[in-house]
Amino acid sequence: MTTQITPADLCPCGSQQSYQQCCLPLHVNQLVAQSPEQLMRSRYCAFVVAQFDYLLVTHHPDYRQGLTIEQLAQSNTHWLGLQVISTKQLATTGEVTFKAWYIEDKQIDAIYEQSSFVLQQGRWFYTEGKQMHTKLPERNEPCICHSGKKFKQCCAKLTH
Repeated sequence: MTTQITPADLCPCGSQQSYQQCCLPLHVNQLVAQSPEQLMRSRYCAFVVAQFDYLLVTHHPDYRQGLTIEQLAQSNTHWLGLQVISTKQLATTGEVTFKAWYIEDKQIDAIYEQSSFVLQQGRWFYTEGKQMHTKLPERNEPCICHSGKKFKQCCAKLTH
């Protein structure tokens, strides 16, 4: 499920910048990601705005396992928010641990992953991720979509 955003809207990656100033230049190949975290955020944003070609281009070819744009486009996922938990960057490798919250079939869940990245020929690529399990926020915790509301007053209502 694509979220319609304009270049002036806040970027879905959570940077607090406009999409035009943040991930859009990466999605249209005007800029390349300068760090594993920037690449991971731009990839999350690409899922939100259905830039599936960008997802393939930034996924290292040795790790795609036959993944296609058509497979990516079949999703009926509504993305709710991104939480970056930790980042680590060395000279040519990096890791980003994050939670990408979504709703599908009235069920809220998260991709909780420690993603690995490699720098080749001046470009960062996603290679693979280690999946982990997480629990939903408690009712009175801040909402996963960064609305500033409590979870119970915001995204938790989407499951009813």
